[in-house]
Amino acid sequence: MSSSVVRARQHSVGDLLHRTARRYPLKVAIISGELRVTFSEFDVAVNRAAHALSARGLRKGDRLALLSHNCWEFALLAFATAKLGGVLVPVNFMLNAEEIAYILRHSGASGIVAEDGLASTAEKALATADVAGGVRGWIPLSGTSPGEGWEDVGAWWREGPAAAPEVPVGDDDPLRLMYTSGTESRPKGVMLSSRSLVSQYVSCVIDGEMSADDVEVHTLPMYHCAQLDCFFSVDVYLGATSIILPGPDPAVLLETIEREKVTKLFCPPTVWISLLRHPDFDTRDLSSLKKGYYGASAMPVEVLRELMRRLPDVRLWNFYGQTEMAPLATILRPHEQLERAGSAGRAAINVETMLVNDDDEPVPPGEVGEIVHRSPHAALGYYRDEEKTAEAFRGGWFHSGDLGVMTEDGYLSVVDRKKDMIKTGGENVASREVEEVIYELDGVAEVAVFGISHPHWIEAVTAVVVPMVGTALSVDDVLAHARERLAGYKRPKYVVLADSLPKNPSGKILKRDLRTQHAGLADA
Repeated sequence: MSSSVVRARQHSVGDLLHRTARRYPLKVAIISGELRVTFSEFDVAVNRAAHALSARGLRKGDRLALLSHNCWEFALLAFATAKLGGVLVPVNFMLNAEEIAYILRHSGASGIVAEDGLASTAEKALATADVAGGVRGWIPLSGTSPGEGWEDVGAWWREGPAAAPEVPVGDDDPLRLMYTSGTESRPKGVMLSSRSLVSQYVSCVIDGEMSADDVEVHTLPMYHCAQLDCFFSVDVYLGATSIILPGPDPAVLLETIEREKVTKLFCPPTVWISLLRHPDFDTRDLSSLKKGYYGASAMPVEVLRELMRRLPDVRLWNFYGQTEMAPLATILRPHEQLERAGSAGRAAINVETMLVNDDDEPVPPGEVGEIVHRSPHAALGYYRDEEKTAEAFRGGWFHSGDLGVMTEDGYLSVVDRKKDMIKTGGENVASREVEEVIYELDGVAEVAVFGISHPHWIEAVTAVVVPMVGTALSVDDVLAHARERLAGYKRPKYVVLADSLPKNPSGKILKRDLRTQHAGLADA
C-alpha cells in the first residue's frame, strides 16, 4: 500500500482522542482537582505535549518512564506518547529506587517524568541505573518548583503547536511497556500495541455495555492497565467523562460520586469492601451510580450479595484477565452475577479461551486446567526476553499461569494461580474455596488463605482474618466454622487475626508478604 493509503487507514491509540474531540469538542473529558478540560482542549494539550517531547529528543519507539500517582498529567502523557509513536513505561510508585532502576535499565528509557513527591526516588534510580535521562519532566502535584535538571510538564502542554505530529503509527508498533509485578525475581516488560489495546477497548465497550453517557471516577493506579485501559482509555475512545482521583480513599470517593453524579465505577473487591464498611456509605447520595465493575481478584460471594442488597440499582460486571491480554479476557455480566456467583464468566467478544493440561492438551469440562487465550488483545511478547515469550505463547496460545474449571457452555471459574494452589498432605487445596467459606462467617471483613511450609503436611493451610470493627470474632470461631463446612484437609491448620491485610496499590492482597510474615508458624 502507498503511504497515503496507510495513513488514511491508521487507527492507533493516539488517533482515538482526536476522533472523539471531533465528535464531542465541547464535552468535558477530564476532571482532575480544580482542572476541567473538554475533549477539544485535551486533544490540543496532548498534541503540544507530543511536540515538546519530540523537541527534547523523544522519537518513535523510544521509551519514556512515568512515575506518578493518578493525575491529569498521567492522562496527558499516555496519549502524547501514543501520538508520537513513543512507548510509555508506567512505573509502580510503590517501588524503591533500585527496583525502578532495573526498569529504567531494562526498558532502555530515554527519560522519565516524575511527580515532585517522587522526584528524589527517581533521581536515585537514574543514578543507580546509570541512565542520563534525556527527558526529565516534573509534575508539581504539591505545587513545588522543578529541581535542577527537571522541567515543569505544565509548560509542555500550555504552549506550542496545536496540530498533531505527523508520525505514522502501525497497528503493531509497541506503545506501552507494562512491567508485571509477578512472582519472579525480576518483573517482565509486557509490550502492548494499538492492535492489542484497541481490540480490547472494543471488547470492553460491547461486553461491558460502556457508552459516551458514562461519568466515571478513576481511583485505582493508572500505572496498571486495568484502570488505564479497561476504563480510562475506553472513556476517551467513547467520549465519556473521566474524573481522576489520586487514590481510592473511600471518603473522597463516596463524596465524589455524590458531587459529580458518577454513573460508573471500577474497584477491586478490597476497595468495594472498604466502601461498604465506611460510615459515609449510607449517608451519601449514590443514586447516580448505575454500573459497577470488579476485577483483579475474585469477589467473595457474601460481599457480592451485600453489594447487590445495598446498591440495588447498580448492575455489576466481573472483568478477568492479565496484563498480557491488555488486560481483559473474560466477563461475567450483570444478569449472571448470582446464578454464576464466583465465575469469571465467558470469553469476551474478541477472545477465545480454553483450558489445557501440563502437556498443553485440552481438558474436558469440569476438570482443572491452565487457562490459555487466543486474541488480538494479546501482547507482542516480553521485551528483551525471547525465551519467556516463547514459553508463554507456546502452541499459539497465551498461557496465563492461572488454573480454572470450565462448564460445557464456556463459563470459567478461576481456581487459583498455579503458585497459590496449596499442596497439603498429598492433596490440592484451592485457597479461594477456603476463603469463600470463611467469608460466610458473621464478623469477617477480609480473609486471605495461603500455604506455609510444614514438616509433616509439606504445606499447611493458613488463614489471616480481619474481623469487622466492633465484633468479637475469635480464632476458635473461625476454626469451628471451618470444621462444619470443609473437609479435614482443607481446613486451616493456622488462623491469625489481623487489623488489615497487605495490598498493592491495585488492591490485590499480597500473599507473598503474608507467606513471609507467617512462615514461622509451623515452628512454634
